[in-house]
Amino acid sequence: MQQGYEGWDEYAPFYDWENARTLGRRDVAFWRNLALHCGGPVLELGCGTGRISLPLGRAGVPLVGIDRSQPMLTRAHARLRRARLTRQVQLIRGDIRFLPFAPPPVARASRRRSSSLAAHERGFSMVIAPYGLLQSLLRERDLSATLAEVRRVLRPGAAFGLELVADLPAWKEYRRRTSLTGWRNRPGGSHVTLVETVRQDRARRLTIFDQEFTERRGGRRSVHRFSLSFRTLSVPDMARRLHKAGFEVTALLGDYRGGPWDPRADVWVILARKP
Repeated sequence: MQQGYEGWDEYAPFYDWENARTLGRRDVAFWRNLALHCGGPVLELGCGTGRISLPLGRAGVPLVGIDRSQPMLTRAHARLRRARLTRQVQLIRGDIRFLPFAPPPVARASRRRSSSLAAHERGFSMVIAPYGLLQSLLRERDLSATLAEVRRVLRPGAAFGLELVADLPAWKEYRRRTSLTGWRNRPGGSHVTLVETVRQDRARRLTIFDQEFTERRGGRRSVHRFSLSFRTLSVPDMARRLHKAGFEVTALLGDYRGGPWDPRADVWVILARKP
């Protein structure tokens, strides 16, 4: 059985190029606004190349990003250095099912010791899981473990925000469709074409994207093939899992401006809190 983390190392060189043409920066202001009002350090699950982490760091949010993919993190580190944000944003390679952070210290017993700890060592004021990150956890036990870990590292009363890819089962299957084409790193760099196949594995409740990126630079041509798998999770399904994991769901949103969710919405965001 394919694991949800497979394919992301190979995707790293093309991740920003593709997202700039699809999702773009539509969600950045939403996460930035939440993070600025949480009152403390933020943990981003699956930070990738820093698409969300860097704008939050520029806004003054103390942030820790964690990702399993070293090629993704290599690109994020380079961007952090160029932006001079290495003191504001910390990047860690790790598994979100086993977060490498201690739980928040007990307030009374550790008040004096806590004052000397780094901000995130006193627990996180918010954890975010942008755009479908949790749907790459293809097994129920992996999702349950991740939710338990998020709850463990959050401060009491702190927030958890996550986004799901909307209505994956409704994605139409197609084979070898040219989805995108254009220059990477501006004209004079490489020219990239994405040919994509979408498959539905309804028995396993998976949507699978077979990616083929063809890169041309001068007279050279290289082809990169890999697959990305996402698990079907509806907003009510996810809300029930959050409740079971000990969270209180505070909002179901259907856009990045705070509008209410319904099954036809293009954006599926859930906000919750640790009691």
